[in-house]
Amino acid sequence: MPKKSGATRAARGLWLLGPALVAGVAYLDPGNVASNMTAGAQFGYLLVWVVVAGNVMAWLIQYLSAKLGVVTGRSLPELLGERLRHPWARRAYWLQAELVAMATDLAEVIGGAVALNLLFGIPLLAGGLITGAVSMVMLALHSRRGPRHFEFVIIGLMVVITIGFLAGVFIAPPDPLAVVGGLVPRFEGSGSVLLAASILGATIMPHAIYAHSSLTRDRFGSGDRADAETRTLLRATRWDVSIAMIVAGSVNLGILLLAAANLAGVEGTDSLEGAHAALETGLGPVVATLFAVGLLASGLASTSVGAYAGSEIMHGLLHVRIPLLARRLVTLIPALVILWAGVDPTLALVLSQVALSFGIPFALIPLVALTAQQRTLGRWTNRVWTTIAGVVASVLLIALNGVLLWMVLTGA
Repeated sequence: MPKKSGATRAARGLWLLGPALVAGVAYLDPGNVASNMTAGAQFGYLLVWVVVAGNVMAWLIQYLSAKLGVVTGRSLPELLGERLRHPWARRAYWLQAELVAMATDLAEVIGGAVALNLLFGIPLLAGGLITGAVSMVMLALHSRRGPRHFEFVIIGLMVVITIGFLAGVFIAPPDPLAVVGGLVPRFEGSGSVLLAASILGATIMPHAIYAHSSLTRDRFGSGDRADAETRTLLRATRWDVSIAMIVAGSVNLGILLLAAANLAGVEGTDSLEGAHAALETGLGPVVATLFAVGLLASGLASTSVGAYAGSEIMHGLLHVRIPLLARRLVTLIPALVILWAGVDPTLALVLSQVALSFGIPFALIPLVALTAQQRTLGRWTNRVWTTIAGVVASVLLIALNGVLLWMVLTGA
């Protein structure tokens, strides 16, 4: 057999990329935008280290999820559905995961509605309907044309998100020394602790953990393959996750730096609408428009991935497969009700992040446990240090999300 050329191997490697970029959209949803923008506006460069630390933990968590799908050919929900033998245990687990997926979807539809309102003055309820309709088109593409075409669309939206949110950083760059100073871990009062927990809560999302194992399963099929092929897929997966996390981390950091450099001390930047208005006043309409376009792309991409994740959660735990489009219609209802009721969009985003906090342990602990079990991954099981790192990341994230819940619920 002739030896493959370097160009052929490179093309093959590029073709294997994609699932992590789709899952990585979860790290660029409107909840992230709101948390990072508020952190930069209120505390300047103080919480730069939180964004960086969150991205490092996200790399490990997403890689473990992707590896689970590659090696076993099954998703995390499917494996949990097999291990939870009692029907009521599966139903209870599905209920909390389903509520988490719906809370995620809530934030993303509202973010898209806010973006359409900022760009075109469309009422929020109508904007929510449009966001839902566009996401249905994208999900239909996945159902009819397969995962690869869906990945292309999501990656295209990720490019738009990146340009929209980072344009202002290049036009009004931050102070390099202040950015370096922000890498030193510290807090300034309970408000900064709350925002740090919010940033991490918006970064590590349960539905992204469930979805990534499903996406790699869809792309690479059954885990019944030669060791050499599995090794190649895992190597490509590490590159895929690295690229996705570099993009997501750069965008999230860019949002915080944009706010720290240009919105620090400006009133009203604790909402997406207020941040948009402040950007327009401080940096001009072009930067503000690009920000709104990035927010729209963020809402559209992340709500599609969220609906996909919810479908996989139901299939894996309840062994019920509801068509993606039908599911999209059902999960759209809570967001539309909130928009119709006139609830403040930013408040709804914050509350959705609180709901996500409840789901973190249920996704993280089983993921680390399953990838550490030889009976699940065989020779591809985690190394000891990988498992230790996963446990440490899980404990930190669960603790910080607990802090977020306590502070929000007690008004601390």
